[in-house]
Amino acid sequence: MKAMILAGGLSTRLYPLTLELPKPLVPVLDRPVVGHVIDYLRRHGIDDIIINVHYFPEAVRGYIGDGSAFGVRVEYLEEPQLMGSAGAVRQVAGRFTDTFVVIGCDDITDIDLEAALTFHRGSGAEATIVVAEVSDVSQYGAVVLASDGSIREFQEKPAKGTERSHLANTGVYIFEPQVLQRIPDRTFYDFGKHVFPDMLSAGARFFATAQNAYWCDIGTPDEYRRVHADALGGRVKLASQNGASVRGGIYVGAGCDISSRARLVGPACIGADCTVEAEAIVESSVLWHGVTIGKAAHVCNTVLADGASVEAGTMVNGGEYGKNARITASSSLDGEHGR
Repeated sequence: MKAMILAGGLSTRLYPLTLELPKPLVPVLDRPVVGHVIDYLRRHGIDDIIINVHYFPEAVRGYIGDGSAFGVRVEYLEEPQLMGSAGAVRQVAGRFTDTFVVIGCDDITDIDLEAALTFHRGSGAEATIVVAEVSDVSQYGAVVLASDGSIREFQEKPAKGTERSHLANTGVYIFEPQVLQRIPDRTFYDFGKHVFPDMLSAGARFFATAQNAYWCDIGTPDEYRRVHADALGGRVKLASQNGASVRGGIYVGAGCDISSRARLVGPACIGADCTVEAEAIVESSVLWHGVTIGKAAHVCNTVLADGASVEAGTMVNGGEYGKNARITASSSLDGEHGR
């Protein structure tokens, strides 16, 4: 079975973390998120994957290659100009001659894809969205269902207070090939803004299936922190990198130098080759590769990208700091973003 991973976006909501890194390579538990997504698809029997790339495309290709390291086959659609979620799939329409799946590169989930496929085929749907109940749907698409699971209404990112459902579009889609005929060629086209409203207007067989499953879109700093807390708290199972240890809600990658007089407070993810010096405290934070926390520094609820460093004695409480950021006592502000 085939799938397409949508991976071309700029991920501006994660700046400065993604100023020099494409979203597919943002680490979750010290491993690029797209690696977790490929693992998920492979576990559900999908081994033929197309990935669209745009932002730092060679970096994405360099990590995934032809997919053989993941046990799958991967091809790429390089988009010099982004054409929207549906427009990207339209460009490779000839690859999809049977039921296929579309998923975002930033979706961490344990949705039962086999069950969703069974529902899709049983309903005779042209398109099926997997939905999940959330408290705030303003960053997603809100889906209103009829009793048979057909979609009555689709609200794309409704403003708070205007939503008519708390069932969120997870970005996990199951399509029949004929859906591609609804997407104009060489035109910017989005599933949520264009295709789905068009299907509703046309009375197409358009369904959703709700599951009580884990799902997190890591596209915002808050959700990025949440997926780490959830993974380290056992709410979702993700593969660890070789040589890492996970204990008591704390992930420590290979090659780290953690002083015996430092203190780690979970949930915390310490990426490979990090240094945490004596009397330092790392609490509820995510450290990427090669981060240095100086003596007696205190880092809380913070994300530090590759090569960042915190000066000895510095307090950092909140925020996201980009690659090679240097955080000193004079530059650190409560909740400041390291742009």
